[in-house]
Amino acid sequence: MSFIPDWPILVQFAIATLILSLTPGPDMTLFVGRTLSEGRAAGFACMAGACSGIVIHTSMVALGLSALIVASPSAFLALKIVGAGYLVYLAVQAIRKGSAFSPELGTGRKHSLFQHWATGLGINLLNPKIILFNMTFLPQFVSAADPHAPGKLFFLGLSFIPLSLPMIIPMVLAADTFSAALKKNPTVTRVIDWLFAGIFSAFAVKILLAQSK
Repeated sequence: MSFIPDWPILVQFAIATLILSLTPGPDMTLFVGRTLSEGRAAGFACMAGACSGIVIHTSMVALGLSALIVASPSAFLALKIVGAGYLVYLAVQAIRKGSAFSPELGTGRKHSLFQHWATGLGINLLNPKIILFNMTFLPQFVSAADPHAPGKLFFLGLSFIPLSLPMIIPMVLAADTFSAALKKNPTVTRVIDWLFAGIFSAFAVKILLAQSK
């Protein structure tokens, strides 16, 4: 099929994807944080939302829309501000509301699976670094002169999801197991809340410093 790259390209892409999946980012921080606070289902729902975001980002790259956003200084700046603001909001929420299983906050409202999914989608779509990543990473595996380039870009972008899951799923499962021990120590849970808030804030700064060119 014309939209499937040759096997050597697929193998190279798979290796690169496995390595990149281990690179920490706001998505992974969200998966682990929500798993620790609200359980395995919450972590997987956030992961599903981020995967949905990858589908959208891949479509934008294949259609050339991401290039238009990056080429427009005002659009890219707006995306950076909104994305960074969203991460800061998550950081504030982690500090204000804390972990859902914390004894002091045990009666707090939990999020629905749809809300977890939407949060995962939002944190993925509003990260301009992901747009830059897709624009620089995916094209390395497809020739610009290839008449089937859009289809191959889309295929590789979607392949990123199943290729990265073997690295992400164990982290969510491990966090779920670890959460049982944290339930017995509310002090540690608050430290983790502040830790995740700090990580989200750091990623917000990185997003604001991202350059389009």
